[in-house]
Amino acid sequence: MLNVRNKNSSYFVEWIPNNVKTAVCDIPPRGLKMSATFIGNTTAIQGTIQKNFGTIHSYVPTKGFLALQYQEATADDEGDFEDEEQPVAD
Repeated sequence: MLNVRNKNSSYFVEWIPNNVKTAVCDIPPRGLKMSATFIGNTTAIQGTIQKNFGTIHSYVPTKGFLALQYQEATADDEGDFEDEEQPVAD
């Protein structure tokens, strides 16, 4: 598992300690010849988030996605989006 994690390190975030859990059992369930294991990586959603950031960046200059109520209620500064994006992007 360490080799898999090292080989694909760009897909793992360092701020989630021990972000890969594994368990091995050599004895298959009763009546079966073998068993299988699934390994999941919850950081895989980063691709979807990055795609959404790209879409938002294309709309920010035109303010095309902001509701009228939001535009009137806030300063509507483009810097606000960058400030909110940074923690998520990290």
